[in-house]
Amino acid sequence: MGKKVDQGVEKLFGSKTRVKLLSLFLTNAKKSFYVREVTRLVDEQINSVRRELANLHNLGVLKSDTYDNKLFYAINKRYPHYDALKSIFTANTDSGVPAKVEGDSKWELAIKPVEELMDVLLVADHMADSNNVVDMLIVGRDLDGRLSRWAKSVEKKHEQPLSYTVLSPEEFYYRFSVKDQFVRDILNSGMQVVVDEKNILKGDK
Repeated sequence: MGKKVDQGVEKLFGSKTRVKLLSLFLTNAKKSFYVREVTRLVDEQINSVRRELANLHNLGVLKSDTYDNKLFYAINKRYPHYDALKSIFTANTDSGVPAKVEGDSKWELAIKPVEELMDVLLVADHMADSNNVVDMLIVGRDLDGRLSRWAKSVEKKHEQPLSYTVLSPEEFYYRFSVKDQFVRDILNSGMQVVVDEKNILKGDK
């Protein structure tokens, strides 16, 4: 947090806060953050952060979603100049925010009711708008249908149909070990790894 924002980048993008926000979201492109978390990470005044978040959202640079009564923001990969911005900010190491932030607050909150039942959770970046095999792959003990009901609750919060699959750990590990085509297609589709309890996917690179 001790680094200063590059002055040329600050002048180009209008404000120090906006530069920090762009750097945070572009270097954590698969993650979403709620407002107070963003404020803490970029170390700026909350009013300034709220204003710049609103500006970036109105410009289409950020997208937003509400979960558990909290407003979350994430980078909009469909923004026309996303690739250009990413090349600027991932190359700029003097942005004043961490290059990476562990975890995704939105999903950390979402999975808490069933966290102890899950071994693996993969989610598509754009959910139902994606071209992935499924929007969510859930691996775990579906005791009394809890994981299935949780998936339906996520679908309800998302307010559109989602394609999801629930596999037992035994079925998933078997399919994974024999390189089952369905599982391979999912793993190769660029989905976000939210849970990998036994680090099985880390060796699949």
